[in-house]
Amino acid sequence: MQSDNKLFDDFVKFVNGAAGTFAGMAREGGEQARERAKEWIGGLDFVSRDEFEVTKAMAVAARDEADALKARVAALEAQLGGAAAAPKPKTAKKPTGKA
Repeated sequence: MQSDNKLFDDFVKFVNGAAGTFAGMAREGGEQARERAKEWIGGLDFVSRDEFEVTKAMAVAARDEADALKARVAALEAQLGGAAAAPKPKTAKKPTGKA
C-alpha cells in the first residue's frame, strides 16, 4: 500500500538528500585530511621503504668488504712476520732542563 501523503514523501526525499550530502562531506573531509597528512609527513625527512632497503643492503656489503679487507691485512701481516704490522710508537723527547 502506497501512501498519498505528499508531506511524508517530501520529508523522505529531504532526509535522503541530506544523508547523501553528509556522506559526500565526510568522504571529502577524509580525503582532505589524508592529503594534509601526506603533505605534513612528506615535509619531514623520511625515506621510502625502497630507499631504506637499498641503503641497508649497501651497508651490509660495505661491512662484508671491510671484514674481508681486515682478514687480508691480517694474512699479509702474518706473512711479514708481524714486524711491519705494529710500528713502534714515537716517544716524545723529555726536556733536559738545559736551555
